[in-house]
Amino acid sequence: MRITASAPTRIDLAGGTIDIWPLYLFHHGAQTLNAAISLRAHVTVESRDDSQVEIISEDTGRHVTVDSVDALRDDDRLALLGRLAYAFQVTGATIRTRGESPAGAGIAGSSALNVAVCGALARWTGRPEDAEGLLETAKNVEAQALKVPTGLQDYRPAMYGGIAAIELGEHRLNRVALNVDPGELERRIVLCYTGAPRNSGTNNWDIMKRHIDGDSHVFDCFERIRDTAAAMRESLERGDWERTARHLAAEWANRKRLAPGVTTAQIDDLIGRGLAAGASAAKVCGAGGGGCLFCLTPPGHAAAVREALAAGGARLLDFHVETDGLRVHGAAR
Repeated sequence: MRITASAPTRIDLAGGTIDIWPLYLFHHGAQTLNAAISLRAHVTVESRDDSQVEIISEDTGRHVTVDSVDALRDDDRLALLGRLAYAFQVTGATIRTRGESPAGAGIAGSSALNVAVCGALARWTGRPEDAEGLLETAKNVEAQALKVPTGLQDYRPAMYGGIAAIELGEHRLNRVALNVDPGELERRIVLCYTGAPRNSGTNNWDIMKRHIDGDSHVFDCFERIRDTAAAMRESLERGDWERTARHLAAEWANRKRLAPGVTTAQIDDLIGRGLAAGASAAKVCGAGGGGCLFCLTPPGHAAAVREALAAGGARLLDFHVETDGLRVHGAAR
């Protein structure tokens, strides 16, 4: 038997980090905005002639084989993949993964991989494939692998695709598809990889601890991030790209205030190049410190912005806004 699955990564437009539980509970009206993109994570699950479990990560070059899936519960060689195999109690299978996004890109490649693997293993084992149930598993297992709380927004673009707001509150998380033309957003975004993975010193867990410990500066940053996300949502749905750019610039300014490592000299240089070439605003994807950044650009300036970023040493990433989320192919057992 053979099952294949894939899920898209995302560009986070506004409101990131506030989606880590319980931070959003302290900021009424918290939400995040994101767009799924076509750089996908892929997984293949195939039958073996024995009862072993084999995991192959093509991106990292790591390979783990165990006689019993129980051995993967606390195996940190491929922590996320091993714990997912354990959670679904897989036997007699080879699990092979690869991603289309660069390592440490900050566009939620690990969350996309997580959702793709959950979808594939649910189909493989005959477990229910309801979306919210798989997302709960993905969230919990990633927290086990990382040993810290995880954000909630990144699993939704991988599962559902599209452009959406993730509303965060006391009762439930609510995903709302935004009335934004994917093509209009796509032709205004220039996405690049800085060449450096995200800096491990830029740690959302440290920011979260400062917030919980009562750091008023961090609290104020999140209040501004919340308000900016709400304002950007309105301008996006109105198709007001000038206001959207102003809100994106405010999002980046507030995000840089969270911690010194969010930006670097290289990031500042690339953003400066993009703005000088005609971009309206720019920000780093994810937690910052490296990875990807994107420029929001009037379509007529996109070519010049691409050239400027490439001249600064960035790797341009071609993509489209992905309207499809998780895809799973192959028959259940």
